[in-house]
Amino acid sequence: MQDDVRVRSTAQIAGHPIHPMLVPIPIVCFIGALLTDIAYVVSAEIMWADFSAWLLLVGVIFGVLAAIAGLMDFLGNRLVRAQTPAWPHLIGNAVALILAIFNALIHTRDAWTSVWPVGLVLSVLTVLILPVTGWLGWAMVYRHGVGVVR
Repeated sequence: MQDDVRVRSTAQIAGHPIHPMLVPIPIVCFIGALLTDIAYVVSAEIMWADFSAWLLLVGVIFGVLAAIAGLMDFLGNRLVRAQTPAWPHLIGNAVALILAIFNALIHTRDAWTSVWPVGLVLSVLTVLILPVTGWLGWAMVYRHGVGVVR
């Protein structure tokens, strides 16, 4: 990338990109939901299923907010779309968010049927996608300078 070309974030506050500020919240919530799903399957303690449902709800809310900010960056700057990891990052995060939304809906059912097996499988799939999309997002920032102020 040339030094005179800046790949700025469209969605920002005081020069700070919003998307990377929001993404840690759904990541932690979705990982937490997987852990509490596992705890529920092992213990059959209803508290763990309740924790999963709440973690998924918070994760989906902040995931949608992060997706909006990321989509604003993606659509608002052609230089962002031109980066190699941009499309797989967008698609992977969209898939993870859609899985999490379905998982949140599944978790509204009775505890045992909400977690085993469908809820647990959706939690595992969501969490397995996150390292890949996280790596791609890392590459956009640290290799391609997206959102970095110079």
